[in-house]
Amino acid sequence: MENKPGRKAVPTYRILLFACLAVSISGCGDTSPPLLSADPSTKVGALEQEALQIIQQALADPDAVARVNAIEVVGTTGRIDLMPGVQRLLQDPIVPVRYASCLAVGDVPYASAQRMLYPLLQDRDSNVIIAASYAMGRLGATQYLEVIREAINNQDQEVRANAAFLLGKIGDRGALKLLKWVQEDKHSSDKVRFQALEARAKLGDEDVLQRLWAIVLSAFADDRVMGIRALGALGTRKAQEILVTKLDDPVLEVRVVAAEQLGMLRDATGEPEVLDVFEKNLTAGMNRVAAERVNVMVALAIGHIGTPALTKYLPQLLKNESKYVRIAAAKAVFQSKMR
Repeated sequence: MENKPGRKAVPTYRILLFACLAVSISGCGDTSPPLLSADPSTKVGALEQEALQIIQQALADPDAVARVNAIEVVGTTGRIDLMPGVQRLLQDPIVPVRYASCLAVGDVPYASAQRMLYPLLQDRDSNVIIAASYAMGRLGATQYLEVIREAINNQDQEVRANAAFLLGKIGDRGALKLLKWVQEDKHSSDKVRFQALEARAKLGDEDVLQRLWAIVLSAFADDRVMGIRALGALGTRKAQEILVTKLDDPVLEVRVVAAEQLGMLRDATGEPEVLDVFEKNLTAGMNRVAAERVNVMVALAIGHIGTPALTKYLPQLLKNESKYVRIAAAKAVFQSKMR
């Protein structure tokens, strides 16, 4: 996808699922995935077992990005059976892995890991500290949530962005004033400002709609994708109507993400856009990284849309040569079971 010339991305420990696809990371596959075919005869139980194995392996993968993505899958799908593996990663030497593990403990929530959170409340990295504080708050020790509120004033842009993200996850509309402040603060980076905007959307602040509408009309596809995800977080009828218009976007990734966000809102309108990837072999001719990115997005969209016409492709996605596609497909399998 095209990127704005001269834009400097601020690194953050809020690693989005499968963030490896946005940067050059060794260990990914060397060829574009082939056209996927459907096999509707595969039993759901067998698929779930395969998905479990994929996530278990990813939690122990030498690649930190794979571990982070697997942790995110466990946390967002509430797989308590996989939490012992996540709990061990609270002591991982890599900061984003510890950060993601804390979030999963809070999201599940997984009280068995609470004792291991205490050292992380004094971690050497401030991002881990606020993630551990989030987990403690979700486990009932709500006094720790004040640590996150205070972190919004941090001059470190990573910490500030992650604090905004976590304020959105907490679900306390009392944080809107802080989020508006940090969004307008001249010392905030572009990343921080957008993170605050998305957090406000998660908290149901409809005042962000006009700004998000402008973002999804941006000339840059990366901006449109971010705006689309924030519209999905907002989830109002108007936001949903705007998402439908992005199913006609000229960029495939944008269309697929719009379909995914509609699926999150229990709207399967975007199903044809995802089916096109398989039926029209839209990854043909793409380089390895681009094809991998599309297949990850497609797997995530299938997980949220969940129609039989799409889920029948999960067996092939689970066997994709890219571990990141396999992790995304495993998440979709878990989500299908949750329905």
